[in-house]
Amino acid sequence: MKDSIKELVKKYDTPLYVYDFDLIEKRYNELKSSFEGMKSLISFAVKSNSNLSVIRHLGNMDAGADCVSIGEIKRALKAGIKPYRIIFSGVGKRDDEIKEALLSNIFMINLESIAEMKRVEMIAKELDIEARISIRVNPNVDPKTHPYISTGLQENKFGVSIDSAKWMYIYAKKSAHLNPIGIHFHIGSQLTQLSPIIEASNIVADLVRSLRALDIDIRFFDVGGGLGVVYNDESTISLKEYAEGIKEAIKGLDVTVVCEPGRYLVANAGIFITKVLYEKVNEGKRFVVVDGAMNDLIRPSLYTAYHEIEAIGIDGEESLADVVGPICESGDFLGKDVSLPALSHDDIIIIHTAGAYGFTMASNYNTRNRSAEVALSAGKDYLIRQRESFDDVIRLEESCDSSWQRR
Repeated sequence: MKDSIKELVKKYDTPLYVYDFDLIEKRYNELKSSFEGMKSLISFAVKSNSNLSVIRHLGNMDAGADCVSIGEIKRALKAGIKPYRIIFSGVGKRDDEIKEALLSNIFMINLESIAEMKRVEMIAKELDIEARISIRVNPNVDPKTHPYISTGLQENKFGVSIDSAKWMYIYAKKSAHLNPIGIHFHIGSQLTQLSPIIEASNIVADLVRSLRALDIDIRFFDVGGGLGVVYNDESTISLKEYAEGIKEAIKGLDVTVVCEPGRYLVANAGIFITKVLYEKVNEGKRFVVVDGAMNDLIRPSLYTAYHEIEAIGIDGEESLADVVGPICESGDFLGKDVSLPALSHDDIIIIHTAGAYGFTMASNYNTRNRSAEVALSAGKDYLIRQRESFDDVIRLEESCDSSWQRR
């Protein structure tokens, strides 16, 4: 492992994202198998890792795509995901995005408000087509996760109440341009307790039963994503208990279960590799300065998220250090009070569990080039995104007419 990391660094330089495609496949198959005996669709949450090769790899295993922008829909289509396996979610959808999604004939649009429903209806009417829709229900269940990634409480911006959802379904049933085929909920991300998911499943399943009594035929029961992974010492949810709990909740309902995992499939399959620039000590406080930064991996700065940090091939007595990057912000750190041996220039550090919400949230802040991405599959490595150059970063500025500024 240590030698292979060094070879990757020699070949591709740092900072660098590396993804184990064999592990992604294993995670997908385990999740899919847990729903055995039920009709199911696993729709990958593209926002977690939007690299085309990652999406294509999952699509080759028959996964769908959960998208939250027209750009993600285009990525999914580009990667070979069939339109009938693409769901368009998200709180704010522009009219042009809705129109393009409808013309692309995707599986369904997930609605988050009454106002959005009426925009979709209006656009579908203009196009003289029927829009397949689901409605995101907010079951007001505490997911017991970080507040920034909690989405199922009334205080969150996502979804509508049970009463509003029922009104929307009745409205959609009467509309000539809306076809309500699904129902959706997603209470949060990085969920490590099963009970909130099952509580929400039961609440939403009861709503489906009441809708069936009104002759509204809901055929797709979308449980969202959010399954947690191990970053540190978390206890994670049993897939068997997860699937059995959902199966019990929908007992008697002839529906297809839709699951939208992102982090669960890719987080533990990815690492972020960075090199040491130098060490410094300020009044007894030790810092390890590396060439990776918050623009590459923002989760520690944004959420104070923990990632295991490991020095490769270095032994010796360890002491606590903050691992920080070159960005001109005090919040630019990858880890605080990390136990590490003494490190020197060009020593290699790995940030674990970086396959989800890593590169996909990266930026060019401080005019830093975004890193390369590499896939590992069957013992071989493949470049799946080239490292950006300065010219890549400024290309759209250079292509603009600047004659008005010339003296």
